[in-house]
Amino acid sequence: MPSVALPLQIRKIIFEKFNDVNLRFTNDEIFELLKTDGLDPSLTIDDVEQYFNQLRDGGLIRQIAQNFTTNHYKLFDVVEKIKCNSCNLEIYLGKMEPRVCPNSECKATI
Repeated sequence: MPSVALPLQIRKIIFEKFNDVNLRFTNDEIFELLKTDGLDPSLTIDDVEQYFNQLRDGGLIRQIAQNFTTNHYKLFDVVEKIKCNSCNLEIYLGKMEPRVCPNSECKATI
């Protein structure tokens, strides 16, 4: 899985497994799911921290607790699956996020 796809894959996992504003999830849970989906085994939880920070700073998730390297999150609002007409990818955006494709190679307005 190329690193460019990691932010999109994390969004997809959140949509499929944790798409409820009352659910609490951790970066460790998502990291384990990424590993089962073929994440490069040389990557560590620290390597994907930047993507969780981007999601937090962008308004998709909020951090509610931390224990060493484990961060606990909740969604601000439910995530929607949308087809980007520019890059033709299925993308996942929170209802309150700006309507911009999160694909770093696209960034088209949705």
